[in-house]
Amino acid sequence: MQIRQATPADLDLVAPLFDGYRQFYHNPADPIVAREFIADRLGLQDSVIFLAERDGAGLGFVQLYPVFSSAGTRPGRLWLLNDLFVAPAGRRLGVGRALMERATAHARATGATGLFLQTARDNHEAQALYLSLGYRRDDLYLVYELHL
Repeated sequence: MQIRQATPADLDLVAPLFDGYRQFYHNPADPIVAREFIADRLGLQDSVIFLAERDGAGLGFVQLYPVFSSAGTRPGRLWLLNDLFVAPAGRRLGVGRALMERATAHARATGATGLFLQTARDNHEAQALYLSLGYRRDDLYLVYELHL
């Protein structure tokens, strides 16, 4: 297995994984929307995507967005770990852990003060992975959203 930063040339590997990720979160399959979204992210370089692959097949990806925080004891850059997905063929092979570790290495290399993420309350397998990697669950703050 190889993990590397995705480029626009990887669109055909990343887009189906992103569509699988969206389906995992109960969205209907939509390969066109997935392809357009990932093409924009890769083309505009407004996110960082790491791709896990083996023998030319995409096994999973993690997508990070840069954000900044002025709160807390260490204001500065953070990375929002927005998307993590491992295809069924990559599960139970350590792909998720390897992608998370690559995301952490990227955050350190860019001088970030940390990473943060959200996951579904019933995604217990992912929660166990995050805790095993040193993430702490935030029970202090509430998350609010405004859908436009």
